[in-house]
Amino acid sequence: MTTAKTRIRIGSAPDSWGVWFPDDPRQVPWLRFLDEVAHAGYHWIELGPYGYLPTDPARLAEETAARGLRVSAGTVFTGLHHGPAVWEQTWAHVSQVAALAQATGAGHLVVIPSFWRDDKSGEVLEERTLTAAQWRDLTGQTERLAREVRERYGLRVVVHPHADTHIDSEENVVRFLHSTDSDLVSLCLDTGHYAYCGGDSVKLIETYGERIGYLHLKQVDPEVLARVRAAGTPFGPAVAQGVMCEPPRGVPALEPVLAAAQALDVDLFAIVEQDMYPCDPDRPLPIAERTRAFLRSCGA
Repeated sequence: MTTAKTRIRIGSAPDSWGVWFPDDPRQVPWLRFLDEVAHAGYHWIELGPYGYLPTDPARLAEETAARGLRVSAGTVFTGLHHGPAVWEQTWAHVSQVAALAQATGAGHLVVIPSFWRDDKSGEVLEERTLTAAQWRDLTGQTERLAREVRERYGLRVVVHPHADTHIDSEENVVRFLHSTDSDLVSLCLDTGHYAYCGGDSVKLIETYGERIGYLHLKQVDPEVLARVRAAGTPFGPAVAQGVMCEPPRGVPALEPVLAAAQALDVDLFAIVEQDMYPCDPDRPLPIAERTRAFLRSCGA
């Protein structure tokens, strides 16, 4: 019998219901998401894109509590490699999300770097590789953001390596870790994105365990991944082609990831995220139920 991973708290997110934007007619309405994520057996959720769930803390607290749900984190996209010039604009958005996350009792803020090519159209927006000066801006401004978020809102910043951003591959993730203060900046390791970019999640956890502050559980379909890599397909269209798949059909295997995380002997959230925008509104719930059952079979 698998030992229960008691220090890992499993949750899900609007992303697993095909939600990428605050308002989109192809997305599941937020009340339906809350109903279904609770029905699927999850007790923790993320806020998703700011404005999808109610931004009034009292309303959100009422709706989540009525379903036995709690919030683990908020999420922001940032372009901090552009340096101090984007700070005020960045902070205006971050402070909104952080305030809502704090008001809901969340303890984390997931920070995702901005895309170097457009997530929908695939248009190249800037160079794929950062200059040395841009790396300094990225790491320095991330530390500043983490410090401000911790001091003002009591939240821990966890940076999310992500496909089609400048923090993606093992090389770039390791460079980022070695260039940032471990007391300020941790990682949100997304197992699917890291595999998409060629990384080994178990190796990362075993090597840099003290920097793992949060997990997103996700798998990629190796056959679809090989196809989209060969074609140079942007991440958004790759998702539409099914590159992210339902566990346990893809990689990486999640039981070894959870075992490596459990060996850290720290409290961690492990939030299920199966990117599948856009999707039929009836598709997410059965997948969420099967995924929750699968994770229980892994001891989580």
